[in-house]
Amino acid sequence: MFDFIILAFLVVLVVLGLRRPFIWVLAYLYVDIVVPQQVGYVFLPDLKVSLITFILAFVGWAMFDNKKGSKFTARQGLLLALLIWCAFTTSIADFPESAASKWAWVWKSMLFALFLPLVLRTKLRLEAAVYVCVLSLATILISGGIKTLLGGGGYGVLVTLSKSNSGIYEGSTLSTISIASIPLVWWLARHGKILPGGTRAALLFAVALTAASLLVPIGTQTRTGLLCIAFLAVLMMRTVKYRFVYAAAAAALALLSLPFLPQSYQERMSTIVDHQSDQSASTRVEVWKWTIDYVAQNPLGGGFDSFLGNSFTYETVEKVREGNVTSTERREVSESGRAFHSAYFEVLGEQGIPGFVLWVLLHATGLIAMERLRRRGLASDDLDMQRWGALANSLQQVQLVYLLGALFVGIAYQPFILMVLALQIGLATVIKNDDRVEAERARKQRLAERRESKREVAT
Repeated sequence: MFDFIILAFLVVLVVLGLRRPFIWVLAYLYVDIVVPQQVGYVFLPDLKVSLITFILAFVGWAMFDNKKGSKFTARQGLLLALLIWCAFTTSIADFPESAASKWAWVWKSMLFALFLPLVLRTKLRLEAAVYVCVLSLATILISGGIKTLLGGGGYGVLVTLSKSNSGIYEGSTLSTISIASIPLVWWLARHGKILPGGTRAALLFAVALTAASLLVPIGTQTRTGLLCIAFLAVLMMRTVKYRFVYAAAAAALALLSLPFLPQSYQERMSTIVDHQSDQSASTRVEVWKWTIDYVAQNPLGGGFDSFLGNSFTYETVEKVREGNVTSTERREVSESGRAFHSAYFEVLGEQGIPGFVLWVLLHATGLIAMERLRRRGLASDDLDMQRWGALANSLQQVQLVYLLGALFVGIAYQPFILMVLALQIGLATVIKNDDRVEAERARKQRLAERRESKREVAT
């Protein structure tokens, strides 16, 4: 039955797209986030849903959409350069079969991120894309929040819509994205126009979705999620009106929540301070050391999944309890083929120094562009500009939280963050188009005034 419901929903979107092809773009956003192929149980896993909506989105734009206002920007150029470089490193990969398997979905996500800003040529389309991204995530987060409340959590065992522990449904990835998405939830709740923001219903939904988002890292018991929560709380200090009240309320909420947190969650969070007491954290450090040494010898990188070539031995500390006495023992651990567990080292090890530079520039230019628009919105008396400045602030916060979580999770090419980068490019392009139109209007008005003054002089 679940398969039929999702299929019916997708069929409706496809039919609506016959009249408005942009809806096919929104359909692909939904498919790329929710991944219905992993959610279904009967026939959905066998349907090429992603490929179908991907083709429809491109064909709809190429054949039927108005191209006015579409611009190819410098940031899209960076993304294109990174895509080409990834194709090159895949051709020389250390592990060709594994690299080809990862390339099969990475190129599609990157290409769509290149394409998306071209169709986000109006503010209405931009807002619609934000809505679809947030509501698609909500279908996963609400499920995860409810299951956490019912006691269905645990590291690596929280099941949301899918039993898969890969992609967006992997615990640390979902925790990072759930917290990163909170600023967009509140932008829609306050500034949305498609579904009116500022209403009681919108604010209540935002509160509920925020609560679900905060519960997901507890349900997944991931340390990355806790760090993201703390970081977002600090970021919001920059924009809240009453900072001391906010800080006091946040601290009180954290203290009040402690008694309700599972003991297993508290024990796992305690390993943040001492990584040697946790084998998983110790392994990450060793993988990062190996990656630095590897790139020193292979500056062009080893292609996707080059981590398969790593091997190392290290010491870890293990707590041993005998009655009421707890002691520590050191033991030697040997491992090989361990994943990067960091987007930064993932890009560095796979794409080498050139790819890493492109990836850093792509994110750095996004942060700078959003900061400019944020400040412009704060300084403007125009309510519309203030609204889009607030969106720039939200997109910047999403990216910053992602960049923190990416320190500990290999999510460099995760479709959601690529969509966020595309939304940033689309927002900057829309604002520039508006500026261009306003400048042209002002120029024509000045010319008309000059002509009028000349007529007055002549008469």
